[in-house]
Amino acid sequence: MIRVFTEASLPAFYEGISAMDERLQAIVDQYGYPPLWVRPNNFKTLVLTILEQQVSLASAYAAYKRLKDKLGAIAPQAVLRLSDEELRACSFTRQKTGYVRGLAEAILSGAIDLESFAKLPDDEVRRQLKSLKGIGDWTVDIYLLHALQRTDIFPLGDLALVNGMRMVYQNETLSKEEMLQNAEAWRPYRSMATMLFWHYYIKKRNIKILH
Repeated sequence: MIRVFTEASLPAFYEGISAMDERLQAIVDQYGYPPLWVRPNNFKTLVLTILEQQVSLASAYAAYKRLKDKLGAIAPQAVLRLSDEELRACSFTRQKTGYVRGLAEAILSGAIDLESFAKLPDDEVRRQLKSLKGIGDWTVDIYLLHALQRTDIFPLGDLALVNGMRMVYQNETLSKEEMLQNAEAWRPYRSMATMLFWHYYIKKRNIKILH
């Protein structure tokens, strides 16, 4: 079964999951619900998510904005027309240049059909995306949550989630295995828990989110 959230359904999901866990309820009591963190299911969203791998959100967005300023519309054909030097001028590393080119080629060849993902289960989306070089579990998790709005994503490769949980639990040594165990109680709405921990981390650290 494919479960998704919408702007309309999110408040009820947050209310339900926070009622199950006093720590999540404390986040809501202190900071309210998170903003609507969604992105379109398309090529440019995956490009941005690849750029976000292992760097700050600000750095990733700066590179994305340079690419957008250069191309206008970020599309597979347009990206493939750029030289390595032009992508480097947009702050793309050699590796991410290769990853984004590979993604663009897969979409143009029909090997990847992003529109079809809306009707595919999480595991199949994961299988298809991970077949591409440079796309691992973290990238897929973020795409499933932000672009496909799936309800049960728990991206343990995400530093903000890990740090946010450790802060909320007041346990700097909380292991990822323990986090996974705790998260079992939140199925099939772990995405809401994830976003609440992100919300807490962002508020506590006073992080500015760029759009």
